[in-house]
Amino acid sequence: MGSAKDNFKKGAVEMLLLTMLCEEDMYGYQMAQLVKKRSKGEIMIPEGSMYPTLYRLMSKGYITDHQSTSGRRQLRVYYHIEPAGREHLEQIRKDYFDVNRGIQMVMDKSAEVIRGLMEDQ
Repeated sequence: MGSAKDNFKKGAVEMLLLTMLCEEDMYGYQMAQLVKKRSKGEIMIPEGSMYPTLYRLMSKGYITDHQSTSGRRQLRVYYHIEPAGREHLEQIRKDYFDVNRGIQMVMDKSAEVIRGLMEDQ
């Protein structure tokens, strides 16, 4: 059974991939490494969840792909965010921050109640 931390990460993969693609076209491994680096190793996107997410984003028209040769004969698939993907990212970022703010309010109120109970003892 996965941890709560893993569950939070799963929900964020789509948002993180789209965010990376706003910077430039990237290939899958590049995005995974950049997320790992920027999160200081806290978030690692395994291929098993990254590629299905990329394919789902492509099927919805949020991203497209193109192939490019790198080095002698290595073919890489780069992903590109489309205008619909940018719009979708804005919506999921808003949803993320709204939920995050709501969770924080609940946690803050609970902390107040717990402190009050402890002071009464």
